[in-house]
Amino acid sequence: MTSARTSALATLRGCIERIETHGGVHALQRTMLGHAEVDAVLQGGLAKGAVHEVFCEGGRQSAAATGFVAGLAARVAPRRPLVWVRQDFSERETGALSMSGLAELGLDPRRLVTVRAPDVENALRTAADALACDAVGAVVLEVWGETRQLDLVASRKLTLAAQGAGVTGLLLRMAAAPIPSTAETRWIVRAGPSPPASPWQGWGAPLFDVELVRNRHGPLGRWIMEWKCDECLFSEPSADTQPVAAAPAHRPHQTRARVQGAFKRRSG
Repeated sequence: MTSARTSALATLRGCIERIETHGGVHALQRTMLGHAEVDAVLQGGLAKGAVHEVFCEGGRQSAAATGFVAGLAARVAPRRPLVWVRQDFSERETGALSMSGLAELGLDPRRLVTVRAPDVENALRTAADALACDAVGAVVLEVWGETRQLDLVASRKLTLAAQGAGVTGLLLRMAAAPIPSTAETRWIVRAGPSPPASPWQGWGAPLFDVELVRNRHGPLGRWIMEWKCDECLFSEPSADTQPVAAAPAHRPHQTRARVQGAFKRRSG
């Protein structure tokens, strides 16, 4: 029995060492997010088969953090099932996930499986089981507040499960402070300043004020990232916030300019 435990412990240590070494992390596949600077800092995009943490400041920024996580999930697993595990208390604080809202962001609600867990222990266990299933594209674990259960040991278990099946884990932490973990990246997300939109638009594209505070093998940074709902990718904020009408295909620019000039002379 002792030798079996020693062998199991040695195997676990070997797995952890491979995760934490330089080469093991870079062997992971990566998905480009679309934002050129962010993809460069991440050395090719967000690592798949790893765990990434997203933090936000209490309930005030919960909608922004949820939208950002939804965007990450759409990028890493565009056509595969997404499992979203939510602690019961989180749903009481921020409300239920809106399927129509996720659809407007570009996610297909038909591939989303939501799980409500009564406490943190059940949420962790469910997320670990989902991460170990290679039929899943990504797993979101949403936990509210400070919790002692989500320690370094739990983080390692999630990372091992994600790496073993090649499933990406997205840990959404609301009203909590970052603690040591084995996460590949850690982000702090706030709502970005929305530019003024035309009356017929209602609202503009989602903008996120994103700060990368942990990057296991690269630099850190802070950016404003715009989510393109139709293309399902992030990008730099648009320079021109107003829509521009396309030029008529049957008329050259010079002709249009002359006609406009003649109209102005006649009206003057």
